Amino acid sequence: MISNSSIRITWIKPEIEEEQWEFSRHPAKQEYYQRHAIDWPEIVSASNQGELIPYPRSGELGTIKVSLSYHNYEDYSRYLAKAKRGYRLSYAKMENDLQRNGELTLKAPIILALADDGLLFSGYRRLCLAWNYGMVPYIWLVTLNAADRRKTTAVNAECEKEIPWESSSM
Repeated sequence: MISNSSIRITWIKPEIEEEQWEFSRHPAKQEYYQRHAIDWPEIVSASNQGELIPYPRSGELGTIKVSLSYHNYEDYSRYLAKAKRGYRLSYAKMENDLQRNGELTLKAPIILALADDGLLFSGYRRLCLAWNYGMVPYIWLVTLNAADRRKTTAVNAECEKEIPWESSSM
């Protein structure tokens, strides 16, 4: 027999501008942005063409490996134990609202994808709330253009230090 639940979460398109902190200040995500030479205007522009898709509890979304998803319950428990009090309180409030009302409407978490390399950009608490209640959440998938992308690497950075890129007239 399968147990059904009467609780539900309705997922809506997130407001990308509300998530700028995730780009400009989140320390764990900076390496991804630098490695792929991603800037904020690119994320904002690509977000307009994003789509809501289901994301079962996994480290992958189809062929996309999603960094920082902490999809295993053990990873989630460790992450939550280290989280600041405000973070835990926010999760507890969502959980209480879901229990009390039986339903919530939440902005979908955002995953950035560049070819097969993804990043959970925002919405970890919302994602975990659904996963922890056995639901399959929906995420807002933002696909970035992989064409002609210059990857920032240590080698490139060293070359740029040694070769001044100034234009001169001859």
